[in-house]
Amino acid sequence: MKYIDEFRDGEVARNLAGKIASAAEPGRTYSFMEFCGGHTHAISRYGLGDLLPQNLRMVHGPGCPVCVLPIGRIDMAIDLALTRGAILCTYADTLRVPASGGMSLMKAKAGVGDRCADIRMVYSTRDALQVARDHPRREVVFFAIGFETTTPPTALAIQQAHSEGLSNFSVLCCHVLTPAAIRTILEMPEAEHGRAAAIDGLIGPAHVSTVIGSRPYEFVAEEFRKPVVIAGFEPLDLMQAILMLVRQVNEGRAEVENEFSRAVSREGNLKAQARVAEVFELRREFEWRGLAVVPYSALQIRGQYAAFDAERRFELEYRFVPDNKACECSAILRGVKRPQECRIFGSACSPENPVGSCMVSSEGACAAHYSYGRYKDMH
Repeated sequence: MKYIDEFRDGEVARNLAGKIASAAEPGRTYSFMEFCGGHTHAISRYGLGDLLPQNLRMVHGPGCPVCVLPIGRIDMAIDLALTRGAILCTYADTLRVPASGGMSLMKAKAGVGDRCADIRMVYSTRDALQVARDHPRREVVFFAIGFETTTPPTALAIQQAHSEGLSNFSVLCCHVLTPAAIRTILEMPEAEHGRAAAIDGLIGPAHVSTVIGSRPYEFVAEEFRKPVVIAGFEPLDLMQAILMLVRQVNEGRAEVENEFSRAVSREGNLKAQARVAEVFELRREFEWRGLAVVPYSALQIRGQYAAFDAERRFELEYRFVPDNKACECSAILRGVKRPQECRIFGSACSPENPVGSCMVSSEGACAAHYSYGRYKDMH
């Protein structure tokens, strides 16, 4: 199957591993962050870490939309469904993210006391719009999360609701922006918890980059002198990207290179970008789980479409809620700790009973490590 089988060739992977081992200079260490959770998933699934030399370390980044969603935002969604009586529509992984007081959207749906929240899993924004059409006397809120990849469909849904006069539909917008998170990570102190958190280069996300292009990462090379290689999700994509990063570091270069040229251009999807710009504008600040409050790192609905903004319609106020003290998701999302270094990983916290957001989504670092047996690798 084109673009799948040819990017999973074991012999080619071993050849690339040999090239990486030869290129990695003895006595030098390499630390590369894969920002995207999809890359983390692929690295664990295909055991790519086992093919890399000992002096090359992959660092997990915060690139999982479910993982970076703070507890306070989940609480807002629960309030809409449980207290305000709205039908809440959202994607599957969001349902299980732990909220405050031991709650989650799934538990609110199951019932609290004598109240059950009307929370529905949808596969697309079109599904949420249809729920609003089918229940004209109910308020229907779409809980929108994700990076730049999922933002255009949300923009389109808002414009569709506007054109139809769908007055019972609104969006709780929690769309966040990749470049702002990367900048925050690079500006953080290089040592925390007694270990270095510095990185030598970045593997840029695939799906996000199909929308925004490679241009938005150029500040990483220009300001921080760190190389970036945008990579696809297949094992050979990642191995090739790692080789490209090693070569850049060895040569003292800091450039944005595009391994995923079959899907990503420098300018990105201009039509999708234009649609997003019509509906959304930058928020002044937004809290990320693990990164605290990051300025201009998220989107809010423009005044032109204010009638479809759930935060304005229901006069919602965001409230900070600290993470579970036993959970190390915040440190894992910053690349400071690995999942295995969390004392409840694989015991009190598992995919069946997630304590932290990193164990909820399959793209979360903890879930990826647990699902593919990486938890056994404690070195």
